[in-house]
Amino acid sequence: MHRRFKLFSHRVLTRTSILRPRTSTILLTELGNWDRRNNGFGLFRAFMYTFTQNRRVQDPNDPASLMKEDGVSVCSQMWIENFREPEKTVTNLSDYLRRFELWVLAYQKVAADETGAYVPRSSITRATLEDLLALRNAVLDNRFKWGARLEFFIKSPRDKTDYESLSKRKIRAIMTTTQPAPFQDRIVQEVLFLILEPVYEARFSQKSFAFRPGRMAHTVIRVIRRSFAGYLWYIKGDLSTVLDGMKVGLVISALMRDIRDKKVIDLIKAALTTPVITSKVEEPKKKKRRKYQKKRVLAEDEPKPDPYWLESFFGFAPEEAEKVPSWGHCGILSPLLANVCLDELDRWMEGKIKEFYRPSKSDVIWNSPEGEVEQGNTSWPEFVPTSGPDKTRKIDYIRYGGHILIGVRGPRADAATLRKQLIEFCDQKYMLKLDNEDLPIEHITKGIMFLDHVLCRRVVYPTLRYTATGGKIISEKGVGTLLSVTASLKQSIKQFRKLGFLKGDRDPDPQPCFRMFHATQAHTNAQMNKLLSTMVEWYRYADNRKKIVNFCSYIIRGSLAKLYAAKYKLRSRAKVYKIGSRNLSRPLKEKKGQSPEYHNLLRMGLVESIDGLQYTRMSLVPETDYSPFPVGWRPDHEKALLEYIWLDDPRTLEEQRRCLGEHGLISPQDYISMLVWNYKRNAIPMDQLSIITPRDNRLLCSSNEDSNDERNSAELDNEESIPAAQM
Repeated sequence: MHRRFKLFSHRVLTRTSILRPRTSTILLTELGNWDRRNNGFGLFRAFMYTFTQNRRVQDPNDPASLMKEDGVSVCSQMWIENFREPEKTVTNLSDYLRRFELWVLAYQKVAADETGAYVPRSSITRATLEDLLALRNAVLDNRFKWGARLEFFIKSPRDKTDYESLSKRKIRAIMTTTQPAPFQDRIVQEVLFLILEPVYEARFSQKSFAFRPGRMAHTVIRVIRRSFAGYLWYIKGDLSTVLDGMKVGLVISALMRDIRDKKVIDLIKAALTTPVITSKVEEPKKKKRRKYQKKRVLAEDEPKPDPYWLESFFGFAPEEAEKVPSWGHCGILSPLLANVCLDELDRWMEGKIKEFYRPSKSDVIWNSPEGEVEQGNTSWPEFVPTSGPDKTRKIDYIRYGGHILIGVRGPRADAATLRKQLIEFCDQKYMLKLDNEDLPIEHITKGIMFLDHVLCRRVVYPTLRYTATGGKIISEKGVGTLLSVTASLKQSIKQFRKLGFLKGDRDPDPQPCFRMFHATQAHTNAQMNKLLSTMVEWYRYADNRKKIVNFCSYIIRGSLAKLYAAKYKLRSRAKVYKIGSRNLSRPLKEKKGQSPEYHNLLRMGLVESIDGLQYTRMSLVPETDYSPFPVGWRPDHEKALLEYIWLDDPRTLEEQRRCLGEHGLISPQDYISMLVWNYKRNAIPMDQLSIITPRDNRLLCSSNEDSNDERNSAELDNEESIPAAQM
C-alpha cells in the first residue's frame, strides 16, 4: 500500500500540467535525493516545500522588501568600520542614508519615546512603512523641509488631528506659537545621529566625558581621583556659552574636518539655518485654589510622566550638567555637534600637555620622558609623596560639556601662561571673549568645586616599611599629600532648598512635601526610598559618602514626618516617630481611629508591605568605593569593538599560530596551510612565504590533491544516487 501511494504521488508531482514548471523542477531536485527505502516523510517535506515557496512570494511594492538586514547589524558594521580606521575621511554617508533599515530603527526609537512603549518591527503597519519610505525619499531628493507645521510625510501614532479640516484660527495658532518638534523631524535627527555618532566617537579625545555613551559624571570623578593627584594649581573654566549656539560656518567647518558628504552636510546646515518659530511666553494668570482637585487621567497612548522621586533627583543635577545644547532643528543631534566643535579644544590641550611636560629625575612621580608610567601605589593613587624643590612640571585636562578643569604641577607662572594662551585660542577659534575672571586660578588648599564635589589636599604621615640590606625590616614615618574628593554639603543644602524640602541655611529645617499628600504611606515611603537609593549611588565615590547620605536621609525623613503629622493630625514629628517608629515603617493612625489606607491594607493582608525609610543611621550607609581606576580606561563597548577588530585582523591569527608553532603546539603542515590561506586572501605579502621549503611545498601539494580526490569522489557518489532515486 505504501509503495503504491509513493509511486502515485511521484507521478502526480512529475506532471507539469498540475504544478508550475519552476515548482516541478525544484521538486524533482528534492526527489532526486530520496532513497527507495525511505518512508513517506520525504513526500511530506516536498509538499511542505511547495507551500512555503508559495508563501514566500512577496509584493514587489511592499517597503518591507527593502529591509535586507537588521538595523542594529548595520549600525554595528558602521561602528566597526570607523574604529578600524579612525583617521580616514568619511565620504560614503549617503549610502547609509539610503539604508531603509536605519529609518525603521529610528522610527522604533522615536515612537518608543513618543508612546512610552517599544514598537517591534513586525507590528509596524504597511501604511507606516510607506510613509517612512516617502520621508526617506524626500530627504534624498532634497524635498524635506525642517519644522513643517501642517504638511507631514509621516505623523506620530498619537497625532489624530485632521489638518485639512482645521479652522483658520487654529491654523494661525499652529503657525505662530511654539510647537514641539515634528515627529518626522525627530526621525531624521535620529537617522543622522545613528550615522554620525560612530564616525566621531572613534575620533573624539579621551579627555571629554559629557554627551557620550559610556562616559558620565562618575567617570570624571574617578579620573580626577586617579590622575589629578599632585597638582597644586587648578584652572576652572566655564565655556557653556558655546552650548547656547555657534555660528553655522564654524559648525560646518568642524564637521568637514572628518566628513566629506555633501548631502549630509547640507541637511545639517539646513537644520541650523531654518528659523525656529517661537512665541513670547506670557505670564500665567493666578488661578483660584480649589478645595478638591480631580486626578488627571492619562490617555491610552499617552506616556506616563516621570515619578516624583525621579523629578526630585533631577533637581540635584550639578551646575556642569544642567545645560543641554539645542541648536535650531538639530534636536538630539545638538550635543554631538557641540562635542564636534569642542573637540578642537581637546586636541589643542593635548598638544599643550606634551609641550608643558618637563620631567625631573629627583621627583618621585612622572619622572620618565614618556610621562604615562604608573605613579606611586596603584591601589592608592591619590597619595603623593613629597619630594625636593625640583619637581616635575606637568599639566592635565578634563572637559565635561562646556566646563573644563586644568591641573598644573609647577609654579603659578605656568598656569598664568596657559590661561593666556587658552583665552587667545577661544577668541580665535570660537569667537568667545574670555577674561581672567572667567578662568580663575585657584590653589588646591582652597578647595576646587567640580560636579558638586570638592577637591582638596590633606597632609598625611603614613608609616613606611621596607626591607633593607641583610633582610632587616625598617619602619619609618613618611610624609605626603592625599587628594580628597568630598561631596559638598553646602551644595546639597542649596539643592534641597530649591526643591522645597527645607528652609534656612545655618539650621536647616525640613519642610513637608505636600506633593505626596494624597498618596498612601506605602507609596510615599517607596518613592522616597528610590530617591535615597539614587543619591547613595550619586555620592558613591565621595570620601564623605556616609555623612552626606545620612544628612539627606535626615532631611527626607523629617519632611515625611511633617507631612504625616499634617495628614493624620498628629501635631508634631515626635508623635509620628512614636507611632510609626524611626524609619516610619509602622502604619499611622488618626485621632478617630485607623486611617482608611491602613484599613484597606489590613483587609487585603498587606500591612507588612509598608517599607521603612533606608539609611536612617550612618552605619547603614555603604562605604566609599575606592576601587582602582585603570590607566587608559575605555568604556565597555569600545573595549569590545577594539578586541573584535584585533581578533578579526589576519595578522593576529598568524601571530598566534606562530607562537603556537614555536612552542610545539601546532604541526608545521598546519602552519604552512595557514600561511597559504592568508596569502590567497591577500592578508600577508609574498615575502612571508619564503620560509616554505621544497619538502613542505610537496607535502602541502599532496595534501591538497588528497582533499581534491575526496571531493571528486563525493560528487560522483551524488551523481550516481540521483537516477537510482528516480527509477
